[in-house]
Amino acid sequence: MPQGADGPRRRGHRFAPPESQIGSVLTWYIWPASHGLAVMTLLAELHCHTCHSKDSLMLPGRLIETARRRGLQRLAITDHNVFEGARIAARLDPELIIPGEEIMTTGGELLAYYVQELVPPGLTPERTIEILRRQGAVISVAHPYDALRAGHWREDELRRILPLVDAIEVFNARVASAAHNRRAAELAAAVGKPGTAGSDAHAYFEVGRTAVRLPAFHDAEGLRAALPATEVLGRLSPYWVHLFSRYAAWRKKAGWRPALT
Repeated sequence: MPQGADGPRRRGHRFAPPESQIGSVLTWYIWPASHGLAVMTLLAELHCHTCHSKDSLMLPGRLIETARRRGLQRLAITDHNVFEGARIAARLDPELIIPGEEIMTTGGELLAYYVQELVPPGLTPERTIEILRRQGAVISVAHPYDALRAGHWREDELRRILPLVDAIEVFNARVASAAHNRRAAELAAAVGKPGTAGSDAHAYFEVGRTAVRLPAFHDAEGLRAALPATEVLGRLSPYWVHLFSRYAAWRKKAGWRPALT
């Protein structure tokens, strides 16, 4: 990795720290916007699935153990169009878990954090956002430029809903190409939106592969206030990780059910 005067050189949102740094609990950091004052920060993973998604086999309890072992201090459960996995995980570890959902709208997928109850798929982006606002949720646009996914966005629809959301996912470890993340980061900078990032983990080994360091928060308003100071710590996953999702979907069609959720 290229080195700068202060260690690994950062290129936009593609700063990739050493493996040991991702796995450590990073509590204090001098933010440029803090005028040299130390602020309490934490390490968060903002895009992760459980066995309640159709294409993951991860059990909430084991997922929590994995996240804690890797030094994560917040973990957003964002299952596809279901809320049960997030509800179960939040009951098991309310300090760690951000209950969320990845919601398929008629325009593309949205990520929502601190969701209170299920938001059904298949609604317009505007209607989905309206429901989420009533719940006080934080809203981000999921992997907007990954055209190989069903949930990617057309440019006109994406531009139309940008004023209505809180953030844009600027780094997703599962994108087909690094260019998709670069475009998302450039868009966020151009329109003045903060970025979210996550591994989009569907298997245990992916958890924490991408995370964000940001000022400490405990609820939706705290997360919304912290997002502008987000630093992305991430690296892309190999594209074959999608095989784990296909395998999970196949296992479920064959009758697999979790023994413990």
